[in-house]
Amino acid sequence: MTELQRLREAFRTALDLPADEPVDDLRYQDNEKWDSLAHMSLVAAIEDEFSVMIDTDDVINMSSFAEAVRILGKYGVDVK
Repeated sequence: MTELQRLREAFRTALDLPADEPVDDLRYQDNEKWDSLAHMSLVAAIEDEFSVMIDTDDVINMSSFAEAVRILGKYGVDVK
């Protein structure tokens, strides 16, 4: 499984989305399931999946799937 697939799975699991739900264009304000509680669950899932600790500013700025990819890059995770 690629890093991209692992990140997609983390999003689907944390946001309780169907296994076939596309998430690459997902944005915080566009998804009713992505509330503040789900956001913290998502951050925890990403941290667990990739063995990283995401700092507070990045947690706050993680407003889309694409932004999560960019943020993980800062922590040495090459999501492709």
